[in-house]
Amino acid sequence: MQKRTKEIRYFFYSQAFADGLRISFAILLPALLSLYYGFLDLGMSISLGALCVSLTDAPGPIIHKKNGMLICSLFVFLVAAITPFATLNPWIMGIEIVLVSFFFSMFSVYGNRATAVGNAAILVMILTMDQPVQKDAPFLHSLLILAGGLWYLCVSLLFYNIQPYRPAQRVLGESLRELAAYLLIKADFYNPATNLDADYQNLVTRHIQVSEKQDAVREILFKTRQIVKETTPTGRKLVWTFVETVDLFEDITASYYDYYALRKRFGHTGTLEKISSFIRQIARELDRMGIAIQLNAGYKGLTDYDSRLKALKEEIDGLRHSETENNLVLKKILVNLRKLVQRVNELNYYFEPDDSGRKRKSGLDHSHFVSHQPLEPIILWNNITFESSVFKHALRVAMACTVGFIMVQTIAYGDHSYWILLTIAFILKPAFSLTKQRNIERIIGTVAGGAIGVLILVFIPNRQFHFALMVLFMIGTYSFLRTNYLAMVVCVTPYVMILFSFLGIGFAEVATERIIDTVIGCAIAFSASYFLFPTWESDQIRPYMKGMMSANLAYLQKIMEGLLGKRPSLLDYKLVRKEVYVSSANLTAAFQRMLSEPKSKQKNIKQIHQFVVMSHILFSNIANVATTLMSKEARLHPLPLVRSARKSLAMLQQAAGSTGQEEAIHLPHEEASLQTAISADDLLLREQLDFIYKLIVDIDKAYKLAERG
Repeated sequence: MQKRTKEIRYFFYSQAFADGLRISFAILLPALLSLYYGFLDLGMSISLGALCVSLTDAPGPIIHKKNGMLICSLFVFLVAAITPFATLNPWIMGIEIVLVSFFFSMFSVYGNRATAVGNAAILVMILTMDQPVQKDAPFLHSLLILAGGLWYLCVSLLFYNIQPYRPAQRVLGESLRELAAYLLIKADFYNPATNLDADYQNLVTRHIQVSEKQDAVREILFKTRQIVKETTPTGRKLVWTFVETVDLFEDITASYYDYYALRKRFGHTGTLEKISSFIRQIARELDRMGIAIQLNAGYKGLTDYDSRLKALKEEIDGLRHSETENNLVLKKILVNLRKLVQRVNELNYYFEPDDSGRKRKSGLDHSHFVSHQPLEPIILWNNITFESSVFKHALRVAMACTVGFIMVQTIAYGDHSYWILLTIAFILKPAFSLTKQRNIERIIGTVAGGAIGVLILVFIPNRQFHFALMVLFMIGTYSFLRTNYLAMVVCVTPYVMILFSFLGIGFAEVATERIIDTVIGCAIAFSASYFLFPTWESDQIRPYMKGMMSANLAYLQKIMEGLLGKRPSLLDYKLVRKEVYVSSANLTAAFQRMLSEPKSKQKNIKQIHQFVVMSHILFSNIANVATTLMSKEARLHPLPLVRSARKSLAMLQQAAGSTGQEEAIHLPHEEASLQTAISADDLLLREQLDFIYKLIVDIDKAYKLAERG
């Protein structure tokens, strides 16, 4: 109960809820003012413009948000101006549906914000289809929509200028909380009671969320000039804290061991459970830090790390040699835990007063860590080919919307049949798995939301209470718009029903029509996704596998450089590390989408799953060795270590080459290393390098088996 209360409180300080409040305010105010002065139709047009432009107001740099909203305002104005004239003839309207839905669906080649611009243009077309041409002012409706878009832009900029750092704090807090959830899963690996196969599956799946949150923080921090220059105490803290959290993620990832052997050797001692409990406590503290950053509140640690580390050390030292053969690996785990605690304690700098006198900076050129999306028209033109998944998706949307329009024209019923087109346009996604998921959530959410709306309108007669509930559902709709589609649909259905009841439309008819239209739209969208130029993940996953091996190859090269006494620059190292994390997240996400596709379309699931898990284990081990080398003075290492790393590098290069990897990785000469005696630390390092080689061999086999299948 306490945990649920904490999550609810956290939601009210989240970026999603802040977005919901801002969007609801910008949409509701024009409608209420126009209703007060007796011009409701004018206010509804302004609110429609605000709604369309709000779709592009995703978290990110303010310059990108502003440009996106301005471009969106222009496009929705043009579409809203054309559509009423097109409705005069159903053939012309059909042509517009084809052209608009296809053209604006192609915008996804330019990234997520451009995709939102395209969705807004399609939305305004669908919602304007029933708007008659006004003889005295034929462009009044479109001008009001443009005014609404510009109104929303002003509201968004006002909110940003009042609290310029709050969006960054929110996404940083969310990122830290995802990292805490990742660490909780790592704690399960030390618990002999859990299933290791399930733990690995949970870990690689959670890695997707961590990567997505870190990308969101990079986007908003490293592309916001006010923050990235680190000229203010808040800016320095945000950037430095995020850089530290990425390093912390590497430390967590690098703490890999042979958990099967670890459980077999030490499972009966009870020590592993205590290690797991300690890691879980660290994760809980990280979660509390994330919440504090999210709430812009203070933080004070509740855990006495020193005493728990001391107790763990005594536990490990007290193990009898005859029972455990060798507890060296437990001592290494203890060292890693100390390092983890030190890193977590460092994060406390964020909560120090601004005048503390400490001027920490990240010391990196952050522009290298974010991608820059060009907007040249040639990119869209080059994607006009059946080799482009975006082109095939745009064709699907255009054809499905056309079928929906024909059905609306031939089977006339109700007054809101545009809901069919609305359902098709916003359910149909490039990947079949996403379309399938949206279909299920849309139907469940519409039925559940319809039931809630009916209960409210039947059993609660008070109109003021209806209005209050409508506002709450409205805020919920726009709060969950980007984070939870099912919750959004559950909220939007009673919101629409109550709104229509205020307009004098019977709620029973609205509920029935909305459910029927939703089912029809879902059926058309699902059929289009399955039968029209389907893009199956089993045919698309190969580039992700290639990218994963290429990223690990570059990462392993840094180990070779370290063994030869060459310390790579911190920027180069972190760029290589970022590429590994992103490639792993992309590969895992593609595999997860494949699992949601029809069984008949899934190919080589077992081999690809092995590849995904082993790739994660591989870069965890590479990170383990890399962090060890980076933490010590650069020196030439003994020849056996260099030979082992050279063998792994050559094997991975061969495996990557078998996937079409063309770049050659320079393999240093063995003579560059020293012929010195191998220390105990070097022996452990050699064991890790030998294990890396075995992993690469298994990865190569898994890839080749997947290829043959």
